[in-house]
Amino acid sequence: MDFDDGEVVKLLGRLSNAKAPSGFEDETIGVVRDFCAGWAQVEENSLRDGFIVPSNFSGEKPVLMFDAHGDEVGCMVKAIRQNGTMSFVELGRFAAGTLAGQDVYVHATDGRWVHGVVGVKPPHFMSAAEKDAGTAPELILDVGATSRADALERFCMGIGEPVVSATEFSFDGRTGIAVGKAFDCRAGVCALLLALRELSSRADLAFDVVASISGQEEVGERGVAAAARRFSPMLAYMFEGCPADDTFVQGDEVQTALRQGPMLRYFDRCMITNPRYQRFVLAVARKLHLPHQVSVRSGGGTDGGPVHLMDIPCVVAGVPCRYIHAGTAICALEDVESSASLAVGVASALTEEIARGF
Repeated sequence: MDFDDGEVVKLLGRLSNAKAPSGFEDETIGVVRDFCAGWAQVEENSLRDGFIVPSNFSGEKPVLMFDAHGDEVGCMVKAIRQNGTMSFVELGRFAAGTLAGQDVYVHATDGRWVHGVVGVKPPHFMSAAEKDAGTAPELILDVGATSRADALERFCMGIGEPVVSATEFSFDGRTGIAVGKAFDCRAGVCALLLALRELSSRADLAFDVVASISGQEEVGERGVAAAARRFSPMLAYMFEGCPADDTFVQGDEVQTALRQGPMLRYFDRCMITNPRYQRFVLAVARKLHLPHQVSVRSGGGTDGGPVHLMDIPCVVAGVPCRYIHAGTAICALEDVESSASLAVGVASALTEEIARGF
């Protein structure tokens, strides 16, 4: 594939900046809808799944479903206290210690996003017992209100409103490195959209290729099953923004490194990848001389979990992203692009006969 790097950066930036925690994926779907204008139809359901059907969909071929999840880890306001601060619950799971002191946006009842902070008690106010215990102090959500009435009236805070990290996307053209929030899975969404657009002009494919931008993955892969029921695919190809381990693991144990292409996982807590499908994808990558890497993961899960249990073979291609499930992550533009290229190569090489062998 040929890429316009400027276009890819713009798309990745819009996706990263979209404020869309689990259950509130509207802004992600809005970016998707804009990008697909003119070459695909986009619909959505009550789970905030986005369903993309390109203009070359025939309805007469077996279906290959691309998938990437549109949500991100976030929070939700649990209660508003008399002093104006708020308690909250997590939507998904942040890495331990990353929320304390982080600046965030809190959705207000009037539709605005209000800048605030996850506050933590300073050591100056901690008792000796608290210091000796070494336990993490309670985290609170604070937008600057001075009372419960002030939070409700001036700041328009409300119970059940979503909260996201306030990180703004940036890209260094000299190094090719992007910094932003929600690369899990907006880097995957970006690669999916680029690949699907490339395939949308092709009439020679053995499969009708469609896509889901599934909702609520971070709270238990909830949205993707509805997408699989809607499309009834013969095969599924999952995109992810997967955790890079190259800053934590030494030497031969590194399995997900920046600038090494998409990571194809054999195993995680929710799926043993179909080995025949996995080998086919890896063979395509080798034939096309595309960078790629493989892994066996003892933790984590993806949208492949629910779908493979529906007797739909799945593979998961993850864009390596450092520090996911924190407020800020890092990824390399070349990994997004090579992930898109591999998906196009796989869709181009698949036949119904090959798929029946999986």
